[in-house]
Amino acid sequence: MTGRGRPRKAKSLDESKTSPENLKPPTLPKSSEKDFSQEKKNDTAKARTPKEQKTTSQTAEKPPVLSPQKETTSHQRTPVATTKAPAKTTKPKTCTDKAKTTQQSDEGIKKTQPETPKDTKKALKDTTKEKSCNKKERPSLKSLEETTKMQPVAPETIKKDSIKGKTAVDSVLHKTLEKLKIKKREQSDASVVVNNLIDNIIAHLKNTQSFAKVEASLRTGSYYENLKISSPDEFDVMLPIPVDRVKVEPFGDDGAFYSVGLKRSSGPLQKFQEADTLSASEMLREFREEVKKCAKKYPEWELTKKKKGCPAVTLNTKVNSVTISLDVVLSIVVKSTWPSFTKDGLRIEGWLGTKVRRDYRLKPYYLVPKYEGRGNVENDGVLAKDVWRVSFSHVEKGIMKNHGSEKTCCEKGGVRCCRKECLKLLKHLLSLLKEKDSSFDKFCSYHAKTTLLHACCSRTKDSDWRVSDLNQCFLQLLEDFLAHLRKGVLQNFFIPSQNLLSGPGQNKCKKLALCISEERDSGFPIFQCQLELTTNMRV
Repeated sequence: MTGRGRPRKAKSLDESKTSPENLKPPTLPKSSEKDFSQEKKNDTAKARTPKEQKTTSQTAEKPPVLSPQKETTSHQRTPVATTKAPAKTTKPKTCTDKAKTTQQSDEGIKKTQPETPKDTKKALKDTTKEKSCNKKERPSLKSLEETTKMQPVAPETIKKDSIKGKTAVDSVLHKTLEKLKIKKREQSDASVVVNNLIDNIIAHLKNTQSFAKVEASLRTGSYYENLKISSPDEFDVMLPIPVDRVKVEPFGDDGAFYSVGLKRSSGPLQKFQEADTLSASEMLREFREEVKKCAKKYPEWELTKKKKGCPAVTLNTKVNSVTISLDVVLSIVVKSTWPSFTKDGLRIEGWLGTKVRRDYRLKPYYLVPKYEGRGNVENDGVLAKDVWRVSFSHVEKGIMKNHGSEKTCCEKGGVRCCRKECLKLLKHLLSLLKEKDSSFDKFCSYHAKTTLLHACCSRTKDSDWRVSDLNQCFLQLLEDFLAHLRKGVLQNFFIPSQNLLSGPGQNKCKKLALCISEERDSGFPIFQCQLELTTNMRV
C-alpha cells in the first residue's frame, strides 16, 4: 500500500471513543484550517507528481513522530486522495500485516497533517489501549507485567531445589570424609608396632639359607599411599627376593600370571625349582614357616590361617583397642624388560608425561606367588599353584604420591585436588555395600583404585579435580565405575588384556551397579546412616 492510501483499519475506530465530544481537543487555529482547505483545492485541480511529493516532503517541517499504534481522530481533515479505500486483496490480513499497514499509512498521513496538540495525543494513547486485533479484550499493561513476573517462578524454584539438593549431598560427602580421616595418634602408634615387627622379620630371614638375600621391605598399599580410611587397621609389606637371569613365560591368555624358571643351576632358590619351573607354592610354604618362627617371639601377634591363593602371610594384633592386620608378602624382583602384555598399559603420557612413563618402565617389576581358580590346573606342564602374578604396586604408590599434572599439586603452597578424596569415598561406599550384601565379596578396593587411574588418564588436568568440585568429581568417578560394572569390563591399568571384573561375573556386576545407582539417586543414605551411627556411638 502506498503512502497516499489510508488503511481501512483507520476508519474502523469506535466513534464513541474517538469523537470530539469525548476527546474535547482544543480548537485548531483558523489559519491552519484555511491553509488546509487551500491545499485540498490544489490537490483536486492537479495531482502532484511523485517527484514533487518527494520535494515537498523533504522541505516541509516534520512533526514529532507518533507511536505506530496511534490513530488519527475523526475531527482531523485529510486530503481526498487519502480517504480512498485500499485495493481489494485476495489474502486476509494477519495481525502483524495490519500493524505494518497502519504504521505505513500513519507515516504517509503525518507528512501532510498538521501537528496534533499534546492533549489530543494523550487522548489517542488512551483509545489505542482499548483496540484489539482479534476483537477481544487485551489484558492491561499491569496484568501483563504481573504475568511476566510470575512466569520465571517455576524454573527458579526448580533451580533452588537442585542447588539445595546439591548442597545436601556436598554436606554428606564432606562429613563422610571427615569421619574417614585417621587420627594422627592412632596412625603413629600403629606404625611403630608394625615397623618393629617388619624389621625383626627381615633380620630373621637374613639368617636363613633360602631367604638370606632378602632386600629392604617395599611398603605399599593404601596406608602408605595415604589412601587408608577410617582407621590404620591394614598394612601391606612386600619382602623382595632378587633373582638373576630368569625365564619368564606367560601362563594363560590375560598376561597377568607367569611361570618362572631359573637359568643358573646354583643359588639358594634352586631347591624350589622343579622341571625348570620355580615353584611358587613350595617357596611360599617355607617363607610362611620362617615368618611363623619369628612371630612366636612376639606373643601379641597372632598368625591367621592361610587363605587359598593368597600370597600373604597375615598377622593380627591390637593397638589401643584397634585390631591391626599385617600382610607380609613374599615376592621376587625381576630386573629386566617388562612383559610384552604391558606394552599398551600405563598410558599416563597425557596426564603425567612421557618421561615419567619411561622412567617407570625402566624400574624392575615384582612377581608374587598368587594364582586364580584351582591350583591343580595344568598349562604347558605347569600347575596353577606354581605360577606367579605380576605386581606393579611400587609404580602405583609412586603415581598416587605424585598424582598431579602440575608438580606442586597437593603440596604445601600448591593447589589441592580431590583425586584421593573421591577414591576414599568410592572405597567406603563399596565397603558399606559389601557389609550389607555378602554376594559382593569378590569386589575389592583395587577395583575402585583402577577406576580412578583410568579416570585420571581421561581427565588429565588438575583443574578437572578441583577440591571445590568434590561433589561433581565424585559423581563423575562413580559414573565411570558404573560404566565398567554395566559392561562387566575393567581393564588392568598396566595389563589391558586382563579384565579385573571377570571374577565377579556379569550378574553380580549389574547387581552392584543397581545398588550404587540407587544410593546415588537417593543422596547416599548409606553414608547418612553411617554418620548417624557414629554420632550416636559418641553420645
